[in-house]
Amino acid sequence: MTAVRQLDVAAISWQRQGILPAYAPELGQEAAQVGSALALDPARDFAFPTYRELGVARAFGVDMVEYMSTHKATWHGGLWDAAATHLAPIQAVVAGSVLHAVGWAHGQTLEARSAANGPANSAAGSADGLPVAITYLGDGASSQGDVHEAMNFAAVFKAPVVFFVQNNGWAISVPTEKQVAGGSVAARGAGYGIPAVQVDGNDAAAVLEATRRAVAHARAGHGPAIVEAMTYRRGPHATSDDPGRYRSLDEEREDAGADPIARLRERILAEGVATEAALAEADAAAAAEAEALRLGVIALGPRPGAEMFDLVFQEPTDELKRQKAAWREESEHE
Repeated sequence: MTAVRQLDVAAISWQRQGILPAYAPELGQEAAQVGSALALDPARDFAFPTYRELGVARAFGVDMVEYMSTHKATWHGGLWDAAATHLAPIQAVVAGSVLHAVGWAHGQTLEARSAANGPANSAAGSADGLPVAITYLGDGASSQGDVHEAMNFAAVFKAPVVFFVQNNGWAISVPTEKQVAGGSVAARGAGYGIPAVQVDGNDAAAVLEATRRAVAHARAGHGPAIVEAMTYRRGPHATSDDPGRYRSLDEEREDAGADPIARLRERILAEGVATEAALAEADAAAAAEAEALRLGVIALGPRPGAEMFDLVFQEPTDELKRQKAAWREESEHE
């Protein structure tokens, strides 16, 4: 979480310095992201992020220079190998990742059925259970129709997927209470027959435990689960946003609650898990990591322009081939 905080704060500075064109901060959401990610097994489970899940990527072991390539606009979706890391490309379409996650999760039940030559949930009886998808969305994204479609489909077909909602209090400039009917996203689970839980998103241990239970439910073949982590977006929605236009600094301080990293640090020291010296070493290592990442991001060069045509479909269409040829002729002529 310390490494994530350092990288996140540094990325805002890089955007102000012109290294990145844009960035979506996650200040205050480190416990929600790292706690939930550590509840999964990256060797078989798959995470489907939005544009704000730096913490999930870091916890999944993704190369962070390759991750930041999207924010630098060097590559759409990220340079990392999604198939190898089990972290899907960054999804900029609001709520788009939920559909991808449910599709992947449903595929796991179909594969299990084929392997067992029996009903889809027969895999639940195996020692390992089903691979599980986790999809990240915000309270604002929960208002999108895609979320209804995804939850309904997942519940009907018992897809092994966890809908992890980071309710950070704001849908850009609109507070949660003005755009989430029913009071919470977790409350909607009942309408789909999906078990749901609301958890303190600033408590890393609580998030980890709640997500573990949700993953176990899905892995056992019982279908989807919803975890709504109640946290707070301490900074702007994105580097182009000015939160001072819709909330005061006093309101931000009052509503944000306990800092998740300070809270975990206090617990670690109280339980004797680590010493002040060890935590100081972690802080220093995080700062060094952020500086190494800055140099790596600066060193990223442009990608071959032809890739925009090569990676659209598995088999390129005649129209794409025509566009690629025209692009090459124009670019080479220049």
